[in-house]
Amino acid sequence: MLARLARWLRVLGWDTRLDPELADPEIVRLAAAEDRILLTRDRGLLRELQPPRALEIVHDAPLAQLTQVVRDLQLAAPSELFTRCTVCNTVLSPPLDAQDRTRLLPPDVLDLPGPARQCPGCGRVYWPGSHARRMRAALDRTLPGWLR
Repeated sequence: MLARLARWLRVLGWDTRLDPELADPEIVRLAAAEDRILLTRDRGLLRELQPPRALEIVHDAPLAQLTQVVRDLQLAAPSELFTRCTVCNTVLSPPLDAQDRTRLLPPDVLDLPGPARQCPGCGRVYWPGSHARRMRAALDRTLPGWLR
């Protein structure tokens, strides 16, 4: 339901748990046990299970959802983007050294400036290519002046 929002939150570096296989009572239990804010569009879950810390997401579009989360929770802008894996939520490795860059990056992106990082959880590799630039531009349009 909020998978795209979860990816945006991870781009911003926030620890974002998402497991669509879990039943609602288990989601509420885990959120409480891990002191998380439960983000949901499910009004029934909020009404029936009454999680201790929750935010009802009211928008359909992921960037509008992100704007709501940032504003409603009064979140400060991160000092750095792209520090978590957008797929598995693991904190990314420090920037790759020259040898690992050569081994892990596609040849056509080796000369791009900026750090490349690998996820120690799933092995996915991230680099500051056009996708990262487009995401940064989308964040700047969505939350003008918020990012440094």
